[in-house]
Amino acid sequence: MKTTRLRQQAGTWALVAAVLSAQAMAAEPGPAILQNKCMGCHIPEGNDAYSRISHQRKTPEGWLMSIARMQVMHDLQISDDERRTLVKYLADKQGLAPSETDGVRYAMERRLNTVEHFDTQLAETCGRCHSGARVALQRRPAQEWEHLVNFHLGQWPSLEYQAQARDRDWLEIALKQVVPDLAKRFPLDSPAWSAWQKAKPKADALPGQWAFSGHMLAKGDVRGVMTVSADQGDSFKVEVKGQYADGTPFNGSGSAILYNGYEWRGNVKIGDSTMRQVFAALDGEMKGRMFEAEHDERGLDFTAAKEGKARLLAVQPAFIKAGDEREITLVGNGLSGKPELGAGVQVTEILEQTPNLVRLKARAAADAAPGQREVTLGTLKGVNLAVYDKVEEVKVVPAFSIARIGENGASVPKVQGRFEAEAWGKDVNGQPLRIGYLPATWKVEPFNERAVEDEDVKFAGQMQADGVFVPGGAGPNPARKMMTNNAGNLKVIATLADGGQTGEGHMIVTVQRWNNPPLP
Repeated sequence: MKTTRLRQQAGTWALVAAVLSAQAMAAEPGPAILQNKCMGCHIPEGNDAYSRISHQRKTPEGWLMSIARMQVMHDLQISDDERRTLVKYLADKQGLAPSETDGVRYAMERRLNTVEHFDTQLAETCGRCHSGARVALQRRPAQEWEHLVNFHLGQWPSLEYQAQARDRDWLEIALKQVVPDLAKRFPLDSPAWSAWQKAKPKADALPGQWAFSGHMLAKGDVRGVMTVSADQGDSFKVEVKGQYADGTPFNGSGSAILYNGYEWRGNVKIGDSTMRQVFAALDGEMKGRMFEAEHDERGLDFTAAKEGKARLLAVQPAFIKAGDEREITLVGNGLSGKPELGAGVQVTEILEQTPNLVRLKARAAADAAPGQREVTLGTLKGVNLAVYDKVEEVKVVPAFSIARIGENGASVPKVQGRFEAEAWGKDVNGQPLRIGYLPATWKVEPFNERAVEDEDVKFAGQMQADGVFVPGGAGPNPARKMMTNNAGNLKVIATLADGGQTGEGHMIVTVQRWNNPPLP
């Protein structure tokens, strides 16, 4: 019973749930916890170093998962406060440099519809059971990568008989090909990590006001100001005040912690929902994702810039049709001066102007050439406005998605599918021009003949008018053939409200995600 409970908890131990409290800050320091809790199994090597532990570098999520595994598999007795303190200590001392997380931050940010593109060997050896990003977000010497292979074989002895292993000499390949490759690609020691340890900024650079912009699929653009104030150690209090483009408030408060000089993790209550923040805080900018704690599919891309340096962050919306007039908002810090939207686009009225936003009306000439325009505000620039004359193509975003049945007596919620219609045109030179997300009507259809035969459209769930797909309930369905569950294989079809062009995506509706670790 204890092991089962810990396995279930592992799915909810995202780092923001481990935000340091005042009690945690007062707990034993990390080195003392390592000595008192870990030395029973890990051999001391001097200078606060221990076998296995001191020969790895990981993200905060990675260290949290390692400690949770010690609790589940080796009966480690450790309090919540001690675990928080130990994660903080290890993530600071043995983390990753910012450049070492490039291209794989989607795993920490819970972008679970990401289609990975790793080399065949890594995908077949590691990516068949978990994301390739989980591998790429850790660093080890060759011996430690070898230990990891042996651990996998000991913990999951059937893996040699599974797909993409039983048709080859898996262990020989893993030890003689994969281990040397991983040691070369993801080594313990690297110039990037050495440089970062010397240049790692202090947390006291973060308090202040941060203008932010973002976008949530099926909900739209959001903007506002996040106020950060210092708490104990590297922890903070957070106040958020903003709104979506449709006027819905985006207000709340919470707390956050900084790991390793730049890894920001926060818990913020927005309305009735707790949202987690997973950002990289670097050079006066925060960038990453906010998502609901209980529904990580409901999240928004987030970019913020700290006060003190004037900057344009975003144009919302970032498109206008030739011949139309519409309201446009510029978001940023220290905004002042006259807005210019580029050739063929005239600012007809300033509706509101503050240091953090400029709300205006703009008109695009009927003969405005399609293409990107650089937007300027006084001396500020760096964002673009797309001018288009017609839509040439519609893409469903995401192109591939997974929804999950749930509830109906089950212990996990449903995982929704969330979609938007991304319109594309052509610029004056005939090159592809991304316009942006336009209103559309939505429906689902069977993806293939089997989906027709199994009546997946009838049973898998319902597509709502706003592009949100709500899957069916968990458990056997007596109305289905062989009383199977409400899984399905569906096409997602968007039809633009203005113009009628259509786009198509693919969605798998599948079973619950019982094992839900911080890194997928």
